[in-house]
Amino acid sequence: MQALPLAIMAFVLYLGAASWQGLTLMRRVPPRAALVRVLGLMGLLFHVPVAAKLLGQTPGLLPGLSASAVIVTALMVFLLLTVSLAKPVLNIAVGLFPLSGAALLLAVGLPSPAGSSGMTPGIALHAISSALAFGVLVIAAMQAVLLGVQNQALRHHHTRGVVQALPPLTTMERLLFELIWAGMAMLTLSIVSGFVFLDSMFAQHLAHKTILSLAAWVIFAILLISHHILGWRGMRAVRWTLGGCAVLLLAYFGSKFVLEVLLRGN
Repeated sequence: MQALPLAIMAFVLYLGAASWQGLTLMRRVPPRAALVRVLGLMGLLFHVPVAAKLLGQTPGLLPGLSASAVIVTALMVFLLLTVSLAKPVLNIAVGLFPLSGAALLLAVGLPSPAGSSGMTPGIALHAISSALAFGVLVIAAMQAVLLGVQNQALRHHHTRGVVQALPPLTTMERLLFELIWAGMAMLTLSIVSGFVFLDSMFAQHLAHKTILSLAAWVIFAILLISHHILGWRGMRAVRWTLGGCAVLLLAYFGSKFVLEVLLRGN
């Protein structure tokens, strides 16, 4: 089966799941966590073959832009569905599912340059830990957005609507920092494995990724240390989380986009 029909089916299922959860947040429909998970899982089942197809088209040292976007979003959906069984994080599906579906549709039409050599186990460890770090920290950023909305609403004494549908503020903050700790563990493994298994983390095609990844690591480290020692929380934690995620986004996809899309054919 062609990639485009699979991508369209995944997008429709993701959109359906996100729409129901969005209506739940607005208190227009009753909560149906099982329905959202089932629709999300069905979307993921259409998503994975596209990821495999794109990865097969880019057998290089590291995946290209298209394969990276599809693999990372599939991983994020899987992580969210899994974590939602134990933690109240399903509201993140409102943003994550449509984003994953849109990335899937866009990736099908993006160029997929072929690589020249396969992955070694060490490089595979680096690639997997990088994808896990990015996925978990993007989920943390979406959790931060919800926390920011909740914080602002409570500050202005708006206690109806979305705020009523979210977990208590203390639970939301605890979840945010749990996600950041998990993402930082994976990001640390990614950086260390990169220095160990790649020839040069500061080679021309990797220097920007290395520098920005280290910058993101520093941002999240400052946030975690300051939360523990100085009690940083609320909107300050939200801003630092979003800032760290923005830097990580540039590290993972910025140069891939420039090299594979903007400069393609030059």
